Amino acid sequence: MSSPFYSLLLAPLLGYCLIASGAPLDEPLKPLPAVPQQNPLQVELGRRLFNEPRLSVNNTLSCASCHRLEVGGADTQAFSIGFNGVPLTINTPSVFNSSLNFRQFWNGRADTLETQVHEVVQSPSEMGSHWEHVVQTLTADPAYKSAFAKAYPDGVTMNNVQKALATYERTLISANSRFDQYLLGNTEILTIEEKYGYQRFKDYGCIACHQGVNIGGNMFQKFGVMGDYFEVRGNPTEADLGRYLVTKAEEDRNVFKVPSLRNVAVTAPYFHDGSAKTLEDAVDVMFKFQLGRVPSEKDKTLIIKFLKTLTGEWGGKPL
Repeated sequence: MSSPFYSLLLAPLLGYCLIASGAPLDEPLKPLPAVPQQNPLQVELGRRLFNEPRLSVNNTLSCASCHRLEVGGADTQAFSIGFNGVPLTINTPSVFNSSLNFRQFWNGRADTLETQVHEVVQSPSEMGSHWEHVVQTLTADPAYKSAFAKAYPDGVTMNNVQKALATYERTLISANSRFDQYLLGNTEILTIEEKYGYQRFKDYGCIACHQGVNIGGNMFQKFGVMGDYFEVRGNPTEADLGRYLVTKAEEDRNVFKVPSLRNVAVTAPYFHDGSAKTLEDAVDVMFKFQLGRVPSEKDKTLIIKFLKTLTGEWGGKPL
């Protein structure tokens, strides 16, 4: 059995065994998909626009001002500052993996990334501009006029600005988190405590809402299922009404899009109101008001260890 013939005969079988042992896991959560193929001219144009302060009415604010890629694609403040220097009324969500969310904004009022861009540019509290002004500004810039002409047959238009930005945002996939590597079959990459944390995450029911490839972002849920979060917190605001502001349906009061937990360890503060300063604070609130349970300190620690494995990479570097 030690002859070269038998070695060659067994090699495929051994190879199969090695591959099978590293096969993707059959788990309810799935790894992030690959970045979709995009027109590189449109991606680069979108990248420039993402960093372009002239999208705001007074040339002070770009998308990147609030969606800071170097800190997880969100903001480190509870409320980002608008073009007029006034804080916004709702926390800035991460732009990473936003293309995988079923709706955009906390209250889900935009169905697409393009619609989200449309609203932000002309929002009286965010960029404060209007599309005629944006198109005129970009058309007057020879570099932008040339770049648009190469990327889109009809050049600079409102729709093409929105398309370019959305195309770029679809490339913002924070791949290669340790948890994704685990799901893909590298079961040794997580520590035993991180694996226990994932199991606790499932056992306690966190996965009922934080589900799908984005570990959230694919459903709406009331904030305060097991208690009145807003009464306890105090100082209610219009933004606390959530999806009710869109539908005016009473059952949508205090209902929000469930946020993605990807990169959650690097996107503090948390929730639509930015009230949770740390991941530990956020986990406490979730247990109390969403699950109505009190975990042991050990279980809480394990879950937080698991959540930290969800941090991905951008540009080949950890977020």
